[in-house]
Amino acid sequence: MHSNSTIEKSVHSHADSLVIRQLNTMDYSLVWQAMKDFTDNRDDTTADELWLVEHPAVFTQGQAGKAEHLLVPGDIEVVKVDRGGQVTYHGPGQLVVYIMINLRRKKIGVRQLVTLIENSIVSALSDYDIAAYAKADAPGVYVDEKKIASLGLRVRKGCSFHGLAMNVNMDLSPFLRINPCGYAGLEMVQTADLQGPKDTASASTAIVKHLINLLEANNVSHQVGLPNENKKYHE
Repeated sequence: MHSNSTIEKSVHSHADSLVIRQLNTMDYSLVWQAMKDFTDNRDDTTADELWLVEHPAVFTQGQAGKAEHLLVPGDIEVVKVDRGGQVTYHGPGQLVVYIMINLRRKKIGVRQLVTLIENSIVSALSDYDIAAYAKADAPGVYVDEKKIASLGLRVRKGCSFHGLAMNVNMDLSPFLRINPCGYAGLEMVQTADLQGPKDTASASTAIVKHLINLLEANNVSHQVGLPNENKKYHE
C-alpha cells in the first residue's frame, strides 16, 4: 500500500506542475514536430506545458479541412496538420498558445479542456472590458459575432497538443483569402482594435494567468526555447 500511495503522490505532484515555455517567433512546422515529439516522449511524470509563440505567415489546414475553404492562398504556405477543425491563418502579431496537458492525469475530457481554454480567453479579455464569448456550435471566442480567437486540438495517448490562436495586433487581410474555420464571410477582429492588449507579450500575460488558475497549477516554471534544445525530456 505504501509504495502505491508514494507513486500516486508522485503522479499527483506532477499533475499541478506547469512549464510556461517562451518560443518567441518560430517556424510553424518546426514547432508542430516538436509538439508531436514532446507528446510521444512524455509519461505520467512529465509536467504539462504551455508554449507561447508567434509564427511567420502560414495557413494550416485541419484534418477535416476542405480544399474549397482555401480561396486564394497566393504566396502563403499551406500546411496540412493533425489537429481538428478547418483552415486558419497564423502570422506575426497573433499569439499562439500550444497546450500540452495530460488529460487522464487531470481527469478531464477534451470537451472540458476546450471549455477551459475558451473561458481563459473570455476572462483575459474581460480584464480589458472586452465582452467576449464562446459558441456551443463553433469553437473559438467571439466579440460582436466577429472571431477574435481560434481553437484546435489533437489528443494522443490521453494528452493534448495544438491549442489556441488569438488575434492581437496583426495584418488581418490574409483571413480574407480563406473561409476561416470553414465559415464563409466570417469576420475577424483583434484585441489592439478593442482597447485590449496591444502586443503578444501583454496578451500572453493576460491569458496565461487565467490558464494557470483554471488548470489549478501550483508549481509553475518558465523556460525559453524548445524542450529538445536542452534535452529536458530525453534524459
